Amino acid sequence: MVNKIVVKIPALTISFWVMKICATTLGETAGDMVSMTLKVGYAVSSLILIAFFFATLAAQLSARKFHPLLYWMVILSTSTAGTTMSDYMDRSLQLGYAKGSALLVAILIAIFSFWKWTGRSLSVTEIDSRKSEILYWTAILFSNTLGTALGDFLADSSGLGFLGSNVLISGLLALVCLAYAFTKTSRVWLFWIAFVLTRPFGATMGDVLTKSHDHGGLDLGTMGSSGVLFAILILFILFSMRRRPSAPEL
Repeated sequence: MVNKIVVKIPALTISFWVMKICATTLGETAGDMVSMTLKVGYAVSSLILIAFFFATLAAQLSARKFHPLLYWMVILSTSTAGTTMSDYMDRSLQLGYAKGSALLVAILIAIFSFWKWTGRSLSVTEIDSRKSEILYWTAILFSNTLGTALGDFLADSSGLGFLGSNVLISGLLALVCLAYAFTKTSRVWLFWIAFVLTRPFGATMGDVLTKSHDHGGLDLGTMGSSGVLFAILILFILFSMRRRPSAPEL
């Protein structure tokens, strides 16, 4: 018998997606701040941020009910860890953005395939067992890592630049919204497609905020951008704690 647990996933409202984009953008700027601005390096910063991920994940798994602040700290930790993991693969291991992205796509497909093979639903409104919860967070970690690699590939290797990549990903997200509104496409897969796409959206948005004017950015710096994004995320979390509506079915 599968041991049931309380569903500890927030309601999938518009504010959820705003916070997801904010958290993933912050993950990009904060990850770059640790690895580059503070000159810690990709390998060491990856170890630090992965340790932060495991610490927040352990707290989330042990929690007996939904805690908005804890949940979003895990999302943030997957974003920061994903940023440095992707940079380590693409730059330190010299896989390059294209090979790194392809490898992460294969890993993510393997995770979803195994998840499906276990007989458990991929719907995030049905994360009611410990195994499903672990698979959920594993998929999120690698989807955020993939999003970073994909965002870097589009911004640096495709010739689109940061703004062009952001416009492209925004268009893809708009298509997902249209498919949700006007087609019968699986809500589960639309969720995961949107979840993956919001990571490169956040990654390219983070680059737009932090990179120099010569590289097509606003040159706001990693520290300043991270501070503002963190404040915005906390405000949304505090607002969401006032009332948690029921999560819609996918």
